[in-house]
Amino acid sequence: MVAEPVRVRRLTDQEGQKLQQIVRRGSTSSVRFRRAMMLLVSAGGNRVPVIAQLVQADEDTVRDVIHRFNEIGLACLDPQWAGGRPRLLSPADEDFVIQTATTRPVKLGQPFTRWSLHKLAAYLRKVRNRTIRVGREALRRLLARRGITFQRTKTWKESPDPDREVKLDRIEAVLDRFPDRLFAFDEFGPLGIRPTAGSG
Repeated sequence: MVAEPVRVRRLTDQEGQKLQQIVRRGSTSSVRFRRAMMLLVSAGGNRVPVIAQLVQADEDTVRDVIHRFNEIGLACLDPQWAGGRPRLLSPADEDFVIQTATTRPVKLGQPFTRWSLHKLAAYLRKVRNRTIRVGREALRRLLARRGITFQRTKTWKESPDPDREVKLDRIEAVLDRFPDRLFAFDEFGPLGIRPTAGSG
């Protein structure tokens, strides 16, 4: 059984006029010009190999343009090409990255107090059973999209409190359960009251 030849559907008067206008003027983009030419020549009864030779294109490209025209009409003249390579992270992977970024590194067995893009990307490449390869720029964009920023630690003092991890876990549990709740910690310490010159 032989497949039917690929042809454009019957053109409307407006479609025919628009295609002729594009081909006659020739001042439009080369992509629009070549696609309009493919469609007009196909509407004239020519087969795919002849069209491909005429416009110096691959036969599969000609077939794709004709099929696309038959589906969406003149919108096929302006293809919506996406730039860059396809996404490598699934939504589940993105959720895992966010979960990791919002977990304290010490809880994941890392010997530092905060994540940096470099450290987080390196850690994600080494996770057992779920290796995630993501560059620093893609990681930065993902975190920014989800509202996560890393603040540089200016000074850091480890707490001598033996219940420190338990208390931090309780704080995180409250923040997870009540996201609009705020905690305020006094980093300044007690104020010494001293007389100061002048009036106040």
